[in-house]
Amino acid sequence: MKIGKKNIEELYLELGRERLSRQDFIADTRSLMVNTKSGITMLKLALKDDSNNYKVSDLAHRQIADRLQIPYKYYERMRWEYPKLLDDNINGWLYKNPERRMLRTLDGSLRAFLSDRYRRLDNLELADHIFPVIREMKGCEVVSCEITSTHMYLKVINKILKTEVVPGDIVQAGFVISNSEVGLGAVKIEPLIYRLVCKNGMICKDYSHKKYHTGRQVEDTDNAYELYSDTTLAADDKAYFLKVQDIVSAAVDEAKFQLTVDKLRQAREVPTREDPIQTVELLGDKYLLTKNERASILRHFVLNNDFSRYGLVNAVTRSAQDNTDYNRATDLERLGGIILVNGFKSDQIAISVNGTAEKSFLAVA
Repeated sequence: MKIGKKNIEELYLELGRERLSRQDFIADTRSLMVNTKSGITMLKLALKDDSNNYKVSDLAHRQIADRLQIPYKYYERMRWEYPKLLDDNINGWLYKNPERRMLRTLDGSLRAFLSDRYRRLDNLELADHIFPVIREMKGCEVVSCEITSTHMYLKVINKILKTEVVPGDIVQAGFVISNSEVGLGAVKIEPLIYRLVCKNGMICKDYSHKKYHTGRQVEDTDNAYELYSDTTLAADDKAYFLKVQDIVSAAVDEAKFQLTVDKLRQAREVPTREDPIQTVELLGDKYLLTKNERASILRHFVLNNDFSRYGLVNAVTRSAQDNTDYNRATDLERLGGIILVNGFKSDQIAISVNGTAEKSFLAVA
């Protein structure tokens, strides 16, 4: 399992710092204007009596391109080769087709360009509601946590609920909680299998829960204004987080754990192709793996000398530890669960670096 840079205390400190630094706005797009130089785009937000300037993040660039229906490859070419043309495109379409958007900013950057219906289910509130529940769960421990530019992750194992896939190969039950404040996915609670022999974590798609960030549309206005805590959603948020607490309390389910372990045992009897190089190449082509990821998976696949589906799952999840990007490492842990259940079905969609289908990466809430 990929271990994050932060422990729980550091996680809370960072969540508190971000809470003080972040600002959210609802803005008419006619109050926005961009200016790009040397690939760096600054967005000017005109407020009622003032204006603010923010550096546009790579994710916000993708979201703006998608919303304005500008092909991203062409968008990036303009950004680096003809920035004035990019600015004219963005500013022109923002003004010609006015709408209200939610702008999420942090540390002087525009981190997300979202629908005004986007419901903020934020990391600090989520952590406040689930950490007390985890502390009360006998045998449970947070073994990895991290905040990236797009997600918060909490990975929990239960040291009591464990069994052997085969003699000496012990796995423990657990779960992963993740959330994105910038429109890249729902609040998720996903089962986790932790393999002690190599400290691999496999995230299971089956039995997961999610909550999308969609809420009521905020009141109409022609002006841009800062969005503070939304009192109209406070009761709904409280009710939702109570549901999250219930789901977390039941996340380590012995029956579901045993069903997944049974699948692992069955996977030991399912061979992959005779040539491990070809197996990994097919896997890489199907799931858009990089050269380094393919090399890492192949290395662990060969070293383990287990060319069953179980061996491939373990090679993929072990390679997650080699990946320097926590988001991508988590994707590889999810990919292990996908391979366990689906193998190489031709209709299985490929994952992107943000845990969604490549074709839906640009989708904004």
